[in-house]
Amino acid sequence: MDLSDAALLLAAGLAAGTVNAVAGGGSLITFPALLAIGLPPVPANVTNSLSIAPGYAAAVVGSRMDLPRGRLLAAMLPTAIVGALVGAGLLLVTPARAFELVVPFLVLGATAVLAFQDPLRRLVGHPRDLPPRRRAVTVQAMVALAAVYGGYFGAAVGVMLVAGLGLVLDATLARVSAVKNLLSAVIGLTTVVVFALAGPVNWAGVAVIAPATLVGGYAGARLVRRLPSVVLKTVIVVFGTTIGLYLLWRALS
Repeated sequence: MDLSDAALLLAAGLAAGTVNAVAGGGSLITFPALLAIGLPPVPANVTNSLSIAPGYAAAVVGSRMDLPRGRLLAAMLPTAIVGALVGAGLLLVTPARAFELVVPFLVLGATAVLAFQDPLRRLVGHPRDLPPRRRAVTVQAMVALAAVYGGYFGAAVGVMLVAGLGLVLDATLARVSAVKNLLSAVIGLTTVVVFALAGPVNWAGVAVIAPATLVGGYAGARLVRRLPSVVLKTVIVVFGTTIGLYLLWRALS
């Protein structure tokens, strides 16, 4: 890796950490950067997963004041770990083509759910009106789906979490975003363990990107606390739509 490659990865890491804390989708900055310096797709994906995990941890620290307390949040964590293990295992043992074709539609679908959250809430019922058992089961299902996806590829996992949890949690968008940051960090840490033991990691790339995502993740989380809900939702919807269309273009090209 020469100096220009390192500069590219450093800039990508700063941007990705910020984007992940605000909206999710920072992997679509770092993953192409790793491809650009010459890594094959699978090593680039594995290296990317390890590199962005510290940024999620920094985002948790930056948004910790907005994290809710209670058993529901604690119950999400084991689900996130198991889902991430399944996703990481799929990446290491199965062909990627079929999943690549599904991913763009998952991202675009999650973005649409967030964009039309209020009409959907009127259709399925406001979170405070849902029976506790139904709400808990729905939350766990959404976390599991996002965690499998996050363990496999991870780009826009934050968009999926915000969209799904926003439907079933009676909380502000900033609070939902804080939960997203915690779950993303758990998913990221799980994939770090799996890929560090069994994946083709480029450790030089990790050494450059990971510290940059720490700085960007903390800054992005602090920014979220200052953004009005309407502005934050608009930013996430724009990012999610862009990411989904980009992934669809890549899958079909």
